[in-house]
Amino acid sequence: MSATDAEQIDRANSSDRTPAVFVHGLWMLASSWDHWLPHFEAAGFAPVALTWPGEAATTTEARQYPETIAGRTVGQVADHLAGLIGTLERKPVVIGHSVGGLLTQILAGRGLSAASVAIDPAPFRGVLAMPLSTVRSLIPMIANPADRKRAKPLTYGQFRYAYANAVSEEEARSIYERYAVPAPCAPPMQAALANFNPRTEVKVDCRNPQRGPLLVISGGKDNAIPWALANGAYKRQKRNPGVTEIVELHGRDHALTLDSRWREVADVALAFVRRFV
Repeated sequence: MSATDAEQIDRANSSDRTPAVFVHGLWMLASSWDHWLPHFEAAGFAPVALTWPGEAATTTEARQYPETIAGRTVGQVADHLAGLIGTLERKPVVIGHSVGGLLTQILAGRGLSAASVAIDPAPFRGVLAMPLSTVRSLIPMIANPADRKRAKPLTYGQFRYAYANAVSEEEARSIYERYAVPAPCAPPMQAALANFNPRTEVKVDCRNPQRGPLLVISGGKDNAIPWALANGAYKRQKRNPGVTEIVELHGRDHALTLDSRWREVADVALAFVRRFV
């Protein structure tokens, strides 16, 4: 447990509030949720932005020492986050973006969340679509099998296409310079091969009645995780007896949690979890 995680968890446990756990995805750090935390705190939650195992404390450190996160797999990160959530005294709501949205669904499938929101979630086994824009977005990470145990950054051009294609050039570059860090190559490789590997870690228990309510949010112009993938996750999750909903935010890309209109996304997530917690 990092010092940042410990501090946030202690603060949540000492409050009388339901924790709101935030899970980031690839090329980001837990600090990418910094603008969401006070928003949810003002709404009455105890916000906790959890780190991945080995995650650097700052973007500067993450860019300088990518090996600290290299080789991390979906299963390792999911187990790490589950352990951290287990130290919370109240069952939290969990909100995740991209691979964080996949991890959110894995955690919900283990019965660890009171309500969950998966934003532009990476696909899991059983989601069969593989749009060309997703393949193009992931090529820098999956093209070379030897990179599986490495961590790699995206160039600005790659980030612009995969992450920030629906905002202005100025805003896209600002997001890239402020937030983008190297990411482990293993998770996208695992996701790409999930439907060919019955033992994959990239699988979700969609039928667990303890999953709790789940909302999937899709950015209508997301190149990395377009509607076909978000809707594929929704259709699998509809098998659950709990509430399962999906919302498409038109004109939004993969950077929808970070750009100047992030509050719109936060309010959709907040309205959903408030219905149940």
